[in-house]
Amino acid sequence: MNRYPVETEQHMQALYRSLSEKDRRRYAAIEAEKVGHGGLSYVSRLFGCDAQTVRQGQEDLVQLPQDEAAGRVRKKGGPQAS
Repeated sequence: MNRYPVETEQHMQALYRSLSEKDRRRYAAIEAEKVGHGGLSYVSRLFGCDAQTVRQGQEDLVQLPQDEAAGRVRKKGGPQAS
């Protein structure tokens, strides 16, 4: 199982704590996916959350809506403020 360096784990934990509950689930799910085999148990231990929380995050990610603002995002090089 891949494991992150201690400093990276500390940054990940700080970020995790700063997120809303829903975003925590989603972030944990993405990290577990990145690690691969054993990722779910690694991430749940790292973040101190239940494995079911990570599984719920995986389900949340599958159900994410399409980005409604995709066609409305500003393009680079627009007018600049003086």
